Amino acid sequence: MNKIRKGDPVIVLTGRDKGKRGTVSQRVDADYLVVEGVNVAKKHVKPNPMKGTTGGVVDKTMPIHQSNVAIFNASTGKADRVGIKLQEDGKKVRVFKSSGAEIKV
Repeated sequence: MNKIRKGDPVIVLTGRDKGKRGTVSQRVDADYLVVEGVNVAKKHVKPNPMKGTTGGVVDKTMPIHQSNVAIFNASTGKADRVGIKLQEDGKKVRVFKSSGAEIKV
């Protein structure tokens, strides 16, 4: 079970974008995820008349390692760790480590 999923609000802990907040737009693989507005790079694109695209410099959101982000707890306004709790019916749910409250997305 992934502790950080698509659609989760996260905050960056380390690196050039430290302190920025955003939502996870996709998981690239088991370790990397793409966060909106974080780790944005300039990419030079060639024009392609077959596809109808113009060339130039575009901004591209690059993946960031999941160890460099933490889930954002709106009730405390800070970054928080994620734990997994087993319910009575055998279902696993994600909870905040600080408060024990269930994470709802």
